[in-house]
Amino acid sequence: MGVEGGMKCVKFLLFFFNFIFWICGLALIIVGILVQMALHNTFMIKDASASVAPLVVIGVGVVIFFIAFFGCCGAWRESYCMITTFSILLGLIIIVEIGAAIAGYIFRGKLTLIVQDSLTDIISNYNSTDDFRKAVDNLQENLRCCGVNSSADWKTFRPDGNSVPDSCCLNVTINCGIGALAVPTTLHQEGCQKALEDFLGKNIQWIIVAALVIAFLQIMGIVFACMLMRGIRSGYEVM
Repeated sequence: MGVEGGMKCVKFLLFFFNFIFWICGLALIIVGILVQMALHNTFMIKDASASVAPLVVIGVGVVIFFIAFFGCCGAWRESYCMITTFSILLGLIIIVEIGAAIAGYIFRGKLTLIVQDSLTDIISNYNSTDDFRKAVDNLQENLRCCGVNSSADWKTFRPDGNSVPDSCCLNVTINCGIGALAVPTTLHQEGCQKALEDFLGKNIQWIIVAALVIAFLQIMGIVFACMLMRGIRSGYEVM
């Protein structure tokens, strides 16, 4: 026979919470990967510290994914040993998540410096390599921005002083950027520094919120796990 009464309810609540943890772990992996791709595929971020928060979140997500499965098995089998191990591992994960949230918060304060450092050479080095040119074009098209501070930053792009890369155009077509500074309404007006800061700030905020919400749910999971452990140890009937 399994645990009865209130402990049976706790058992199923713990199983349910672990299923939520499993989904949250998967969500953390996806969010971390998306932010990491945004940092290094959309543009070449030079500061390695920018990767700390998303990499930690990805790692935590992977661990949660497997620990949640372990917790589900422990709750279903009513194994005191498995539930105890689950609680300890979950407690360690909460500590790491809090650290990731702090790292993300600190990183938000460094956004301006990191973005400035990364965008410093986009004008002068635009034609240095195909990869760099593609990275800048992707940045301007995806974030709908132009130049570092505005489209005027591209005045030295061509000898005529009136042209910008085609990726600055509202409607990108071949050679649409030639002479386009004379008709600014055809170009993205926002600079890429502000656009990139806003984009990264929004994603870092989601990472912080996700980590804190999941940490709260995990604390509830530990509470239920401890209640079930106490019930099992106190001599409730077990399957």
